Amino acid sequence: MSQTNKVKLTAFVLALVTVATLAFAVSLPRADAAVVKVGSRGQTVKTIQTKLKRWGYYKGNVDGIFGSQTKSAVQYFQRKNGLVVDGIVGKATARAMGVTLSGTTSSGGSTNAGGLSNSDLYLLSCCVYGEARGESYTGKVAVAAVVLNRIKSSKFPNTVSGVIYQKGAFTCVADGQINLGTNDECTRAAQDALNGWDPTGGALYYFNPQTATSAWIWSRPQLVTIGRHIFCA
Repeated sequence: MSQTNKVKLTAFVLALVTVATLAFAVSLPRADAAVVKVGSRGQTVKTIQTKLKRWGYYKGNVDGIFGSQTKSAVQYFQRKNGLVVDGIVGKATARAMGVTLSGTTSSGGSTNAGGLSNSDLYLLSCCVYGEARGESYTGKVAVAAVVLNRIKSSKFPNTVSGVIYQKGAFTCVADGQINLGTNDECTRAAQDALNGWDPTGGALYYFNPQTATSAWIWSRPQLVTIGRHIFCA
């Protein structure tokens, strides 16, 4: 075989190897795709595992590998929060967790004027809708402000989703109203709180005196009453 033919053959073999490698890489499940499921790996899976572990849904290792344990934890989260129980982190489940998935049609990781991602703003708005849609506009801003005040406090998780989904924190999560969506007014209220308006004066808690049965919440220093809610430090 001539030297020229050997060079051509070597180049052809290398081209085949390159194509095969690329095909294999494309076939691998990726955690930054629009759907994260069994077989996915990477930082997004670690984020999901960390959140689920913090909220008490997941007891496995935070290893960035989406296996059967992670799937079961996702299903548990979905079941408790009124989502489709398929063990797959798609658009709706990711939004509920406050996780950004690239390739989704939502606003993803882009940020709004207050510095939070748009998915976090949406989740905050859903919390306002679930907790205070019958309250005045100021009352809606106040509920959003409590969430943001908790994020700033060392006593609570430091993310919107972490605060909202903390066990026992909000009635709208316990009864599934967090999944009802939101409206323009609640979104504006969440944004106003994000922009710095805090009608509560720094409250970390609030309760409805007509329905509250906890002696502990009544013992908290009361800062202000707005509508049907008393806001406390």
